[in-house]
Amino acid sequence: MTFQEQILQGIPNKIPATKAYPADANRAPKRKDILSKDKKRLAIKNALRYFPKTWHEELSIEFAQELKVFGRIYMYRFKPNYAIYARNIEAYPAKSSQAAAIMLMIQNNLNPEVAQHPEELITYGGNGAVFQNWAQYLLVMQYLATMTDEQTLHIYSGHPMGLFPSSKNAPRVVVSNGMMIPNYSKPDDWEKFNALGVTQYGQMTAGSFMYIGPQGIVHGTTITVMNAFRKILQKEDTPKGKIFLTSGLGGMSGAQPKAGNIVGCITICAEVNPKAATKRHEQGWVDILIDNIETLIVIVKEAQDNNKVIAIAYIGNVVEVWERFYEENIFIHVGSDQTSLHIPWTGGYYPVDVSYEESNRLIREEPKKFKEKVQETLRRHAEAINKHTAKGTYFFDYGNAFLLEASRAGAQVMAKNEIDFKYPSYVQDILGPMCFDYGFGPFRWVCASGKPEDLDITDTIAASVLQEIMEDAPEEIQLQMQDNIMWIKEAKQNKMVVGSQARILYADAEGRAKIAEAFNNAIASGKIGSIVLGRDHHDVSGTDSPYRETSNIYDGSKFTADMAIHNVIGDSFRGATWVSIHNGGGVGWGEVINGGFGMLLDGTKEAGERLKNMLFYDVNNGIARRSWARNKEAIFAIKREMKRTPNLKVTIPNLVEDDILNNLF
Repeated sequence: MTFQEQILQGIPNKIPATKAYPADANRAPKRKDILSKDKKRLAIKNALRYFPKTWHEELSIEFAQELKVFGRIYMYRFKPNYAIYARNIEAYPAKSSQAAAIMLMIQNNLNPEVAQHPEELITYGGNGAVFQNWAQYLLVMQYLATMTDEQTLHIYSGHPMGLFPSSKNAPRVVVSNGMMIPNYSKPDDWEKFNALGVTQYGQMTAGSFMYIGPQGIVHGTTITVMNAFRKILQKEDTPKGKIFLTSGLGGMSGAQPKAGNIVGCITICAEVNPKAATKRHEQGWVDILIDNIETLIVIVKEAQDNNKVIAIAYIGNVVEVWERFYEENIFIHVGSDQTSLHIPWTGGYYPVDVSYEESNRLIREEPKKFKEKVQETLRRHAEAINKHTAKGTYFFDYGNAFLLEASRAGAQVMAKNEIDFKYPSYVQDILGPMCFDYGFGPFRWVCASGKPEDLDITDTIAASVLQEIMEDAPEEIQLQMQDNIMWIKEAKQNKMVVGSQARILYADAEGRAKIAEAFNNAIASGKIGSIVLGRDHHDVSGTDSPYRETSNIYDGSKFTADMAIHNVIGDSFRGATWVSIHNGGGVGWGEVINGGFGMLLDGTKEAGERLKNMLFYDVNNGIARRSWARNKEAIFAIKREMKRTPNLKVTIPNLVEDDILNNLF
């Protein structure tokens, strides 16, 4: 059967043969054995819903074994035999070009070069899933191949509920992930209901089909680390020969060493999984691999002495590095962490002094002991960081729930008031006031043709548009404009494309709309093929996350999620091709509500109207909320936008002097 025939087939007519897992696969962690016998039977019953009765006896035995071995039913037998990667949009069987674009993006998320655990349909973060199982993948692709522009596919946590009549102006797909009833949104609940096959953790851009490989976070990390060094260095000084120490090389975290090289510092990134570290080295995202702490110390000292720019992957636990660097009097200028601490008990963070293999055994067989070991390590980790920061190291929480989980483990990470953390989140100190409040966030696009030359043309277009905007931009946003113009001009030489021909940069509402309009015009004139627009959920409007994206909201509303809900609803009727809403994101299930979108540009007048309408709201919804929280940068930005857009009317806060409040209670 051809590729197109296999897509159109969906669930195969004949039961496929069993498959052996590839010996070299980077397997997802084994999940907790959390279901009772009755619930395990229910999980099998749920899984068998996808298949004819004549297959049930055979599949029930296999699915029970998967549940026993992996803690999840992935239905690996049904993984298609064709290679999974983002093809040219014309390669997909489809009645709707919008649906074909979504198929392209799904396959990019599951491309083995892009995905962290592709056999288990996990894109990044240890459990950030596109689908729960391969049957869902097959059905979704079949639905997309057969739907029209007057239907909408509704997907419940990976499960395609079906095609419903709608209109040409409606989204082609609506996705939700992990949307639990609040009283049933606790760690064991998520594990249990995920194992039952009724919900999943979509992370951010995994379950919304908008991941573009680690490039997406390379840019954000570059901006973050660049400005972290700006905070501590004299204006004339550079990051050369100065240390950025962090950990995590799995999915999103794999971007850190590449970002460090762009910034121009010494990056040391620790990773306990040798396969993950080796993958990043093979992809060129790290310069050297080291698995011996003594060798690491020698190389780092030599790099410092010679003001080198180098990215080092240390195969081992980052706590060892923090502790030994203190003993060796190696000064760490900037420190952070990007392990997957949103899932600390299921492989997101590994204990020191326990091997990787033994840790994986403990996760499955002795979860209580594993949790104890992780919390011991978090206390040691924090203690080592505290010693370095006392000497002047700048440490920031990179929104991975490090400080949150360290505090829960009893580590010394709280401020004197015992309410706040002693270290800032990177949003509080850097991205919030410098980018998000002004409307700058991770705007991205994918060339649906798959042609590198199309990407080159879009880079040139984007750089030209930003340069033109910068000429009249106010002083407050000149630095953001300058950084992103430099980024887009140098993007190709940094070789960041993994999977789809995609690009990202930080732009505000004006920049996004003008870049998108220029793309649409280029498509209409035949210069390039179709473009898929999107963004990371880690943005101005899409995410309500009190420990990350909205951590610099100080009016008491950072624990509310109205903004994210309004964002996804507002985008859906303003022209998005697909929309998504998730319980969970980079900081974990239950800690955040976030939404995303995708939009196909096909060169038509209708696409031009949709992009202006939707991109404007997608950004300014968040600026309005941040303005109402009294963030001065956001007040400036929304007032400027109202002058440019007479039809926009936003409620502006009246500021209160503290003297009026001081003696009231």
